[in-house]
Amino acid sequence: MSSIYRQLLLSITTTVLLIGVYHFSFSSTKVIVTQPATPIVETSYSTPVVVRDSAENTDFTVAVDRTIDAVVHITNTAKNNRQSYSLWDLFYDSPKNYPRIGMGSGVIVSPDGYLITNNHVIEDADQIEVTTNDNRIFAADLIGTDPSSDIAVLKIIGSEPFPYVRFADSDQTRIGEWVLAVGNPFNLNSTVTAGIISAKARDLNPYDASNQSFIQTDAAVNSGNSGGALVNTNGDLIGINTAITSNGMGTFIGYSFAVPSNIARKVYEDVIEYGGVQKALLGVSGNGINNRFSKEYDLDTTEGFYIANVEDGMGAKEAGLQAEDIIVGVDNTKVRSFADMTGYLNSKRPGDKVKVTYLRNGEKRTTVVTLKPNPFVDYFGMRLKDITPSETEVFGVSEGVKIASNRNERLRTRGIGQGILIQSINGKEIRSTEDLLKINESEIYEIEFMNKEQERFRFFFD
Repeated sequence: MSSIYRQLLLSITTTVLLIGVYHFSFSSTKVIVTQPATPIVETSYSTPVVVRDSAENTDFTVAVDRTIDAVVHITNTAKNNRQSYSLWDLFYDSPKNYPRIGMGSGVIVSPDGYLITNNHVIEDADQIEVTTNDNRIFAADLIGTDPSSDIAVLKIIGSEPFPYVRFADSDQTRIGEWVLAVGNPFNLNSTVTAGIISAKARDLNPYDASNQSFIQTDAAVNSGNSGGALVNTNGDLIGINTAITSNGMGTFIGYSFAVPSNIARKVYEDVIEYGGVQKALLGVSGNGINNRFSKEYDLDTTEGFYIANVEDGMGAKEAGLQAEDIIVGVDNTKVRSFADMTGYLNSKRPGDKVKVTYLRNGEKRTTVVTLKPNPFVDYFGMRLKDITPSETEVFGVSEGVKIASNRNERLRTRGIGQGILIQSINGKEIRSTEDLLKINESEIYEIEFMNKEQERFRFFFD
């Protein structure tokens, strides 16, 4: 009996310790459950972009030498106001407020110490520290973030030149080519794994509004790799490692996902130059085409983007695109799905011109579209925009916010969809998107809507 009692006590003590470790330290990783050097060319962006040579070899040492010193270990310290207690607290009377430590990776992309990581690695951070490959520790400032792409830009506080990684053109990557993932999984600094590109333009959740377009690879990525580098065999940056597939335990089981470098580079340059991300849109809404959609709409193709609506005042309408057109290409990018199109457009800015190839009644046509600033706000599962002057007459109001698309299932089942106005939230009049952003989504208990017939209806939420 004495032996059994000791084993039981040891088991309980081990559990308590594990819980305590979990609370005091965590790694920030998004989990999805279930050749010689090449020349540099200038693009429309200020940052040089590497053009890939077609010749490849499988000697990874050059890539590692060019990358490993530019990938850093990031420590994020944040205050944690927790409402519940663990066994650790009950036994040791720990305080409720204690530092929470998150860990991830980052990639230095300039000699003066600017680096890119994932937004989820540094989210809510009160203090950020960077540890280089030679074990030096620096403080870092948060310069800007783009939660929609999960990219954040930091600046190392230090005056000396830093090793950095060059950007490659991620649009030129090919399925099947070798890639390396460089990061700090499980606090193991400077870890390198190899794999191939398994897929491109991968959207992990086609039912949200995040416009995902990941590079998928089978290079092993684990907790702590988030924000690290995905590089080609030249050691040039093609992506920022962001998410993994998992069996629910937070460990790698076959595939990982990276934000393409063209998107990460665009966020980085926008944050540095403008202080925030410059979103650019065609001005269309619709659906990516698959076999089921093609049969339902009696289409002659199973690939492309079907235009359901063309927004007033946007570049697509000015260029002559219409509802029921099918977009099959943007510049030199073939559009097979929604992610193909958004992945390419997310690397563009307002004012950029793109050549759009589309089908109209089976005939292939092209037009040039000038991209316009993003007029939409994503809020409560809806994509919203301020109404145009011409729409004020239709609704009989001088100002208002219109639903452009709706992915809130609770509202969709009640018939709330495209073209309906939001009149008030929690009794407060909504005249612009600026008004609604003042109200926290988690505090919504009542929304009043109005349709084009000027009929008003109100819904209440628990």
